[in-house]
Amino acid sequence: MNIDEVILHPLMTESASLMVERDNKLIFIVNLNATKADVKRAVEALYEVKVDKVTVQITPQGEKKAFVKLKPEYKASDVAIKLGIL
Repeated sequence: MNIDEVILHPLMTESASLMVERDNKLIFIVNLNATKADVKRAVEALYEVKVDKVTVQITPQGEKKAFVKLKPEYKASDVAIKLGIL
């Protein structure tokens, strides 16, 4: 899958901002056909960070939500500021 098609948009809610600060995680709404490997590759290429772990879940609205935990040497807050969501 093309990396431009994987990530639809970042998600920022109150609980997501807590995850950025506390767990070094970012949350994205991604393409339903995207795999965890696709999400990892896209985040690493687009935001120039290293991903530790990706977990996904399908929301009741039918969207796929990806929780992306960054490696400790990278700060999720820096990426969130660059994206303009924090």
